[in-house]
Amino acid sequence: MIPKQAPDAEDGDALSRRTLLTALGIGAIAAGSGSALAQAPAPGRAAPPSTVTSPPRDFGPGGAPTTYFTDPDILSVDPLFDQYAQPNSAITRLWTGALWAEGPAWNAQGRYLVWSDIPNNRQMRWLEEDGHVSVFRTPSNNSNGNSFDFQGRQLSCEHLTRRVVRYELDGSITVLADSFDGKRLNSPNDVVPHPDGSYWFTDPPYGGQLYEGAPDVAGGPSNASGRLNPRLGQAVGIGGARRELPTNCYRIDPSGRVDLVVTEDQVPDPNGLCFSPDYRRLYVASTGKGPGEMPGPAARARSTCSTWARTTGSRTGACSPTA
Repeated sequence: MIPKQAPDAEDGDALSRRTLLTALGIGAIAAGSGSALAQAPAPGRAAPPSTVTSPPRDFGPGGAPTTYFTDPDILSVDPLFDQYAQPNSAITRLWTGALWAEGPAWNAQGRYLVWSDIPNNRQMRWLEEDGHVSVFRTPSNNSNGNSFDFQGRQLSCEHLTRRVVRYELDGSITVLADSFDGKRLNSPNDVVPHPDGSYWFTDPPYGGQLYEGAPDVAGGPSNASGRLNPRLGQAVGIGGARRELPTNCYRIDPSGRVDLVVTEDQVPDPNGLCFSPDYRRLYVASTGKGPGEMPGPAARARSTCSTWARTTGSRTGACSPTA
């Protein structure tokens, strides 16, 4: 048996330090394990972040993926639509930087998305091939809604000039509608094409303000006090209009005739619109009051009305708002 020797002072100091570091390390591991256990998700399926989680979802390139999950921010009002949600296809933010983005329209031939940045008086375009975003058209006359007809021509609703236009394939512009019954339109908002060659659009007064177009001349509904100068910063001929029509929905016939199809009494405050897949029914979104209008509750429902027959131009049914 070899007798043990007592450590010298240096060995004692080293042992004490070693013992202390070991103890601290064990304590740190224990604390970390406790924290990890405390943060471990509850048993069951993990859930991706959404707009209502804390922290909220990040839609940017560095955001957490939602692959293999049904996107938590795609909500079906009617369970019928659940079958159309692709579980591994998530909402992705393509771009940010607009003051007020509106009117997205997809061009299937060119594989690009075009939309309006109304206050900045421009249209933007996103290219599918590389995600590139650039200014597509400026000035855009404070355009709002956009669409493409069945010949691939772009349709735009212009707030500033109070008209609906079509961009021809050669680059020229055709004015489709700027008045009804001899009176100027308010500020066309959204437009959709029909297979019979007609175009349907809504005409609320949202563009009658400096932020999205031009207000009325002094004394008009959106400039009753006359404190606003609608000509400031505008081209010659802009800023001299006054609201003359209620908020209606119109149909532009292939012949060029403009017909009133849905009145303000039938669908108050019309905004966005679209057709059903068979193009026999028109859906109109009813929203809020515009500049110069008396305040009142916005309609809470999407209203519907039957479209006109494809070739004869006669109505196929009555228009009835639904709650």
